[in-house]
Amino acid sequence: MRRELRNEKTVGRLIVLAAVLLSVSARLHQRDVPSAFSKPASSAVDYVDPYIGNGGDSPNGSGGMIPSTAPPFAMTRWTAQTRQNYVSVTPYNYTDTSIYGFQGTHQPAIWMGESGQAIIAPGAGQIQSVFEKRGMSFKHEGEIATASYYSVLLDGIEGGQIHAEQSATSRVGHLRFTFKDTKTPYVLVEATRASVMGSDDPTNVTHPLGEITIDPLHREISGRNPERQDFIIGPSPAPSFAGYFVARFDVPFASYGTAQNGTISENATSGQGALLSGFARFPTGIHQVNVRVGVSFISVEQARKNLDTEIPDGTSLEKTAEKTRAAWAEKLDRIKVEGATQEENEIFYTAVFHTLQYPYEQSEDGKYYSGYDDTVHEGDSYTGYSIWDTFRAEWAWQILLAPERIPGMVQSMLQDYIEGGWLPMWKNIVETNIMVGTHADSLIAEAVVKGIRDFDLQTAFEAVLKDATVPPDNDWNTSYFDREQHVGYEVRAGLSSVYASHGWVASDIHSEAASRTLDYAYDDYAASVLAAAVSEDKWAAKLRERAFSAPFTIFNNETGFMEARNANGSWAGQDAGWTEGDMWAYTFDVVHDVPALITRRGGNASFVKFLDEHFDGGHNDHTNEPSHHIPYFYSLAGAASKSQERIREVTKINYNSSVNGLSGNEDCGQMSAWYIFSALGFYPVDPVSAEYVIGTPFFDKVTIDLPAAKHPLVITSPGAPSKPYIKNVSVNGKKLAGPILTHADIASGGHIEFEMSETPQAWASATLVSARDES
Repeated sequence: MRRELRNEKTVGRLIVLAAVLLSVSARLHQRDVPSAFSKPASSAVDYVDPYIGNGGDSPNGSGGMIPSTAPPFAMTRWTAQTRQNYVSVTPYNYTDTSIYGFQGTHQPAIWMGESGQAIIAPGAGQIQSVFEKRGMSFKHEGEIATASYYSVLLDGIEGGQIHAEQSATSRVGHLRFTFKDTKTPYVLVEATRASVMGSDDPTNVTHPLGEITIDPLHREISGRNPERQDFIIGPSPAPSFAGYFVARFDVPFASYGTAQNGTISENATSGQGALLSGFARFPTGIHQVNVRVGVSFISVEQARKNLDTEIPDGTSLEKTAEKTRAAWAEKLDRIKVEGATQEENEIFYTAVFHTLQYPYEQSEDGKYYSGYDDTVHEGDSYTGYSIWDTFRAEWAWQILLAPERIPGMVQSMLQDYIEGGWLPMWKNIVETNIMVGTHADSLIAEAVVKGIRDFDLQTAFEAVLKDATVPPDNDWNTSYFDREQHVGYEVRAGLSSVYASHGWVASDIHSEAASRTLDYAYDDYAASVLAAAVSEDKWAAKLRERAFSAPFTIFNNETGFMEARNANGSWAGQDAGWTEGDMWAYTFDVVHDVPALITRRGGNASFVKFLDEHFDGGHNDHTNEPSHHIPYFYSLAGAASKSQERIREVTKINYNSSVNGLSGNEDCGQMSAWYIFSALGFYPVDPVSAEYVIGTPFFDKVTIDLPAAKHPLVITSPGAPSKPYIKNVSVNGKKLAGPILTHADIASGGHIEFEMSETPQAWASATLVSARDES
């Protein structure tokens, strides 16, 4: 779901692992599970299905998530590697039939590049270090995937089988290989490979130069992998970046060596260069090998410390998986859903699982490597900020379910500003200049208005004000098109040309100008809210004025649609200037001033008809985020029952529990965040407003133990699975006349009661009733 990488986003039996372990998708065949891992379902975690939305990265679709094991917001996710990953290709694809190893990946999304990964590949017989030669076939019937444990049966290249199992903590992978009827067992640790350079062309490669060291006395293979596929884009070169690793084994080595481009060097204890691996063979009679792999962005020593801290010597795989399962249960078990089918439970809890992965931890032991100034600093840090997507709903959900993370995530963005000069737009280790708008402004303002202020407010305002007032370098002569190379920070491209003076970004100067115009207007609104919160009243007034006037500088009164404009004010054409959308989607993209938009379209009744044209004409594209709020606009135009119809319709079309369970790329959790809020019955159309627009709840009852609330949030809507329409809504016993909930209604806990109906109701639907009367 990235610009110019728009893969079509198409994206039982529960087998539960011991005190450890989780569910397996209903589509997987029944298979034998070791008795030590058998246990009845006992937790919401048991509904998580890591395969949902993993339709692959072919034109047939991709959910953008992979079946991986790691706790929430983990620095490293471990996954089976079925192909070499790069921009537009993930390391695991459900359609593949061979596994080439197990990868500790830092690729946050399908459209982003990999960075400093660690790869462990088991084998038996002759050492196979070349990727194309080391693949072992597998079948999904012999595969178990959960959030805390993964298991697969691999057919050995020279006969026999290898039973591979894995779990992980945030910075340490734990793998166990059981060799059955095989020849000499070994484990390969890959340091470097051919790296596809930040594009979807697999022939465009570089060869990173890494290091490997083998220490047979301590049963360790360690090394350094400098691969960062996105290095050719973005303004920060991060010259010293590397992923460091220490792999420690639980059995002695029978022999060892290095491999480089397929050439084996027996007994070598170190190596440097490209296409480099190290390996260890194990003695005859050894049938099972555990390897724990600590990773770091700081040093080999820090990777070793992470290993010792997170999975100490003597820790069993079961204990590791139990710890990771508990981390997920701490969040998922806070939510109790009643009235859902098995499939709906899988969709819902997997959605929660997806929303708690990004941004991910970049700091280690109170320190972090910053690629902005190429230095190690004290403090917490996060990366993998897909902000253009996640500012819409995922951030609001994380504020509710993971409020303890928000101050550190905001402070991390402020550190990026201090060290690099700007807040992140799409940070993948460092800024990548992907997407448009400075929506970190929205994240910070939303946190503040929702009561989270445990970060440097003055630095936050300084950073947000810079976004709103300082244009990027060479703003008059740089397009800043998607993944443009050799340019500085994109930030608000077009700020100096026309936007600051006239209100629009010029389409004949800058890419995606119409989308930028609307995004900048919302960011101005967010900046004005933050300015007011820190008593910068003059800036609040100035930014607010621009926020509410800029959107309508590109509203073409003759057509009734938004349209890009050139620097001289002429219209650029209805197809010009859009980001992952078109004039239909973006004409509705004024979420901070819906009344003005409705007025421009002729009032409530006319606006409702316009919405009907949008949906009935097939223009709603839920696979791209600019469409996510649109079903809720009926409610804001006095036609709430139509919102209720459209939300159910969008859900049915775009979400299921299959491998193609998302119609679009997951976008680091935003697709799932839409589903979660919609299932609860409300959605943050304008996140910075601290308000939610009521839609239609999906289940009879949902109880959420919010971490920051004194009381649970209880949402009751008897009959909702078959009754989509709302007759009445009350909050803590007080009936609501309109379709708006405040953050205070939700964040403090309490009781939201929906009275549901099988037929459309008049509640918040005056326009709809009026239109019917007229007909």
